[in-house]
Amino acid sequence: MNIKIRSEIELISKDIIEWRRHIHSHPELGLDLPITAKFVSDKLSSWGIDVQTEVGVSGVVGTLNEYKSGPIIALRADMDALPIQETGDVPYKSKNDGVMHACGHDGHTAMLLGAAKIISEKREILNGSVKFIFQPGEEGYFGAKHMINDGCLNGVDEIYGIHLWNYQPFGEVGVKSGPILAAADKFKIIINGIGGHGAAPQGTVDAIVVGAHLVNAFQTIVSRNTNPIESAVVTVGKFHGGNNFNIISDSVELVGTTRAYKEDVREMIIKKMKDIVSGTEKMFGANIELEYQKGYPPTINNTSAYEKLLSSAQKIVGENGKEPYLSMGAEDFSYFANEIPGCFFFVGSAPLDREPLSVPHHCSHFDIDERALLVGSSIFLQLIEDSFMVN
Repeated sequence: MNIKIRSEIELISKDIIEWRRHIHSHPELGLDLPITAKFVSDKLSSWGIDVQTEVGVSGVVGTLNEYKSGPIIALRADMDALPIQETGDVPYKSKNDGVMHACGHDGHTAMLLGAAKIISEKREILNGSVKFIFQPGEEGYFGAKHMINDGCLNGVDEIYGIHLWNYQPFGEVGVKSGPILAAADKFKIIINGIGGHGAAPQGTVDAIVVGAHLVNAFQTIVSRNTNPIESAVVTVGKFHGGNNFNIISDSVELVGTTRAYKEDVREMIIKKMKDIVSGTEKMFGANIELEYQKGYPPTINNTSAYEKLLSSAQKIVGENGKEPYLSMGAEDFSYFANEIPGCFFFVGSAPLDREPLSVPHHCSHFDIDERALLVGSSIFLQLIEDSFMVN
């Protein structure tokens, strides 16, 4: 495999791996990440990078060459963990019960720190400025929006985000123009019917039958209303109702998620769900409440930013820069990319000697091939050099 890790990154490879393991051992949830944020800000400050803390609650922004003329490029990593009990047996296992880095954000932070250290040493020959954005609250807390509201993108021309990806092997980099991650929304439906005895259904409105009808009808939204080449998902993940075998239930709760790569498909799903709920309500005589909550929008890569990132990545991984293994997952990097040109990309990190799908993200035994950290740091470094035409 012809991987060309940058020599400067190779020299600090042990540091990058150690940073990742330290962060992995001390995971924190949501928007309030005091230990992780202090670790990051202390490192950036020690390298002479101007640091702003408490951006978006506990986000950290490091700025290099703030007053230098030229473009400003931002590099982003997320820092938060997940509410999962770690079951893997590694020396750097989580020290916090019920909390672990099960998605790779510890590695994202370490990769960006590695790049920041080396980039800071080249400040004199950079024809522009760099912002290093370390974000809290990616896992459902809208951390990117909080940081944007606090001004982290002020003056920034482009932004790039990185994600370790256990669905691709070490040495591959996945990136594409256009939609790369989906919108992720949540819905809750409360069905109020009329209960009764299971032996005498007349006069009742069986909320379980109504719920079953809705589950089936929702599947036609994708199968019969979406262009087959445009990906979308409607999933009912929770169906709760009933009290006993011989009682017709008077209420049911459905909870689920919808996913779409395009905003117009997302809006179509919402409209069709409302139409189906309204029609089902009339058909069965039930009272149905639909609560629809929009989550992160689709993550859409800017074509120009994608081309720049791919060119830099290919200098590190050669022909292994390719389209990613796509999923219907979502990312709040989408908010950054909606504000300014941006590109989000994946670095293959499937653990050595294991199949890419055997250690999925958000599982209790999640781990990575730590060589991927050096690939990510090298790409960030290469991208900044290519963007600023280092002499």
